[in-house]
Amino acid sequence: MEFLLNALFIFVLRIGDVSLGTLRTLFTVQGKKTLAPVVGLFESLIWVIAIRQIFNQLDNPWNIAGYASGFAMGTLIGILLEQKLAIGFHQIYIISRHYTDEIADALRKNLFGVTIIPGEGGTGGMAIITSMIKRSRLREFQRIVDSIDKQAFISIQNAMLYRGFLHGARK
Repeated sequence: MEFLLNALFIFVLRIGDVSLGTLRTLFTVQGKKTLAPVVGLFESLIWVIAIRQIFNQLDNPWNIAGYASGFAMGTLIGILLEQKLAIGFHQIYIISRHYTDEIADALRKNLFGVTIIPGEGGTGGMAIITSMIKRSRLREFQRIVDSIDKQAFISIQNAMLYRGFLHGARK
């Protein structure tokens, strides 16, 4: 029974350190200089405790199973946490054949900053709506666009705000 409890303990530890590793990577990419190292400290501390448990009982295959399955579950939980936190920004481009002004007006009414850029495609002139938004507001943004034009072309990229004003940032 004790060898199963140890495997479960390792499983839980791995969920913790791998989930933290996902967040640390996100914070590192986004340049969060104080948060990333603090998360990394706890991530490595948890990992050392887990690996110590493995080495204390190298002949226990349940420990290895707990380690590997904890890694897999930690990866999933880390992704879910990252999506829930939605830290950072998206740069969005929208091309709508007939509803550019309506989409831009609706987005502005909901405190999204919008710029309309003239463009030309294979079928002639068109307008491109561009906006930089907080990731946490993506679903709201998409609902607004979809309520006006379900056929609009939408491109979303991760972005890092360098400087300037982000409309609606205090909402």
